[in-house]
Amino acid sequence: MAYGQRTYPLQKAPPNQSPVQTADTLELDINEDIGTQLIPFDEIIKIATAYSPLIKFENESINSLDAAYRLSKVQVLQNASGFASYSAGNQAIFSTTSYGGDALGQIANGYRAGVNLQISLYDLFGRGHQIRQTKANARAAIHRRDAVELQLKRDLIITYQDLQTAQRVFKVRIAEEQAALTALRISEIELQKGKINLAAFSSINNYYAQSKASTEEARGTFLKNIYILEATVGVSLRQLKRK
Repeated sequence: MAYGQRTYPLQKAPPNQSPVQTADTLELDINEDIGTQLIPFDEIIKIATAYSPLIKFENESINSLDAAYRLSKVQVLQNASGFASYSAGNQAIFSTTSYGGDALGQIANGYRAGVNLQISLYDLFGRGHQIRQTKANARAAIHRRDAVELQLKRDLIITYQDLQTAQRVFKVRIAEEQAALTALRISEIELQKGKINLAAFSSINNYYAQSKASTEEARGTFLKNIYILEATVGVSLRQLKRK
């Protein structure tokens, strides 16, 4: 019997009383164990890890801090610059030098090239500490993501166990309500035949009302845990069901 698709086979209820109903919008069989209806728990954890906004945020933080670490390793290059230029035209430069014709040719042809490097005291004594700091921040982000994944797994374990418990309690409450409804029907017949008095009938009727209220409370707890599971994993229940 599919949960959310049909009701339990009961006879017509007495006036002002209704048979046990299990009609809801979710497609789960209340009589079949949750573990056999849903995909393996390890797969649920993998899906939750992939869809969790918190873990996505931590992954982006790791990428950002890793980029900052790589940048800190080459940041000293911002103090270095190079230049090159070439000038063409009639340059009447005459020079004699002990360096030979190449040096004169460079002056005459107008080639210019060079490198400028400035290193501050901070770069000499502080850059190593900065690199270690950014590396530690990147590692801390990884550990923080692992902690978030561990907490997510704990939350899933609790929610999954609560869902299984809620299902078992719901089944018990349904059985109790069915038994109370049967007793109520019998008591109505016995009241008509004069075998019981009105006080006894009222007591049985009250017991049925209490049983029905307990069933509704168990139903709400069961559905609540399903919604919590969906919210924790990040996908709908339909996507968690076995094909």
